[in-house]
Amino acid sequence: MSGDSDCTRTSPSAGSPSDNEFLPDRPKYVCSLSPDLITKAREELQEKPEWRLRDVQALRDMVCKDYPSLGTCLDDAFLLRFLRARKFDYDRALQLLVNYHTCRRSWPEVFNNLKPSAIKPVLESGFVTVLPCLDPEGRHVVCIRPDRWTPSNYPITENIRAIYLTLEKLIQSEETQVNGIVILADYKGVSLSKASHFGPFVAKKVIGILQDGFPIRIKAVNIINEPRIFKGIFAIIKPFLKEKIANRFFLHGCDLNSLHQNIPPVILPEEYGGTAGKLDISAWNELLLASEEDFLPDFSQLVLPCDSSPHDMLVSGDADEKQCDDSLRGMKPQLYYCY
Repeated sequence: MSGDSDCTRTSPSAGSPSDNEFLPDRPKYVCSLSPDLITKAREELQEKPEWRLRDVQALRDMVCKDYPSLGTCLDDAFLLRFLRARKFDYDRALQLLVNYHTCRRSWPEVFNNLKPSAIKPVLESGFVTVLPCLDPEGRHVVCIRPDRWTPSNYPITENIRAIYLTLEKLIQSEETQVNGIVILADYKGVSLSKASHFGPFVAKKVIGILQDGFPIRIKAVNIINEPRIFKGIFAIIKPFLKEKIANRFFLHGCDLNSLHQNIPPVILPEEYGGTAGKLDISAWNELLLASEEDFLPDFSQLVLPCDSSPHDMLVSGDADEKQCDDSLRGMKPQLYYCY
């Protein structure tokens, strides 16, 4: 898909009543939200159904004017993800969209050939999965288990690819766009050698994507079975976290009762003191692997405008990598101390 041609065809103003006349091949947006979620989106995200398509067109016009070479998808449903993630603030939604594509093209180890079949070994390991039941707030629970990863089998970037594809699949749902997600990370058995793979350079990249480069609302991060080494890991992560996100981290240790205050046992597997049976990764794996065609478009090689300011993007570059390497050397004594 050509960004220039799309923008040429989408030049009508935000208030144009004949938008569909210019875009006969663009899917028409149909809202799938329940009345309760429409109300929630209005109250929490400033989304007004009567203005929704006008807001989408306004963002589309901004993309075409300010980033004509971005080459992004301009469908209503796709742009709506970014508006919801930034509570319908046009400028912030535009920046998030640009960051989304910048992140993808600046980390080829993660985003080249990014499709479910390419990360099948990670899925089969059980490193990341999604619990079958929603929490009481209607949110999916993404379960991450680093102990399932064997570093000698594949690099840490494969795990990041699997997490990213999981989030991409989840965010296709309008319910998830409104409700957000919850993360459950089980750090049981994470050793010092395994933790050393997650240095400041990788941490900054991942946190940058989740906070500023992906249209999803992370409502809580529950850490369970964290060893002493996690103090060192969190020391690496925390400087990159915004205060709002940092306040959503909950460290439960081995206290399942503490976990159950955030995630009810009725949706948790037996491994975490729940009543939902054994943790089954097969259903999510099958769903994701069956979604191969959803991930065929490759945005990792898109060309951004030559006048784009690097300060507005999330491209790390050699300087950042060197700075993170220096930080890692400084963090290693902390990791050994905690261990």
